[in-house]
Amino acid sequence: MRLAFLSVLLFLSAATAPALAQGPDETVGKRIAQDTCASCHAVTADPDAISPDPKAPRFLDVARMPSTTELSLKVFLRSSHRNMPNFILSREEMDSVTWYILGLKKK
Repeated sequence: MRLAFLSVLLFLSAATAPALAQGPDETVGKRIAQDTCASCHAVTADPDAISPDPKAPRFLDVARMPSTTELSLKVFLRSSHRNMPNFILSREEMDSVTWYILGLKKK
């Protein structure tokens, strides 16, 4: 009986481990950026891209700022800003957008 319980527990742990370990998804972050942010910001890695709103920084420039970290992006995204619409992202969406922006630094 105990062996059967441990076998089931081990099976369930193995089945759920990939879902728990996935973390942020840059592809999802890119889609959210395109759907939510691209009306004002240039959200691609294209160094020639221009933001539709001249006051809105390009995500590539944000990614390359020395002060840009995972924490600074998350704090920024959770704060309201005078020139930005207020939108609410889930924790998973915020993580994905953050990883997408940080990933632009490498391109």
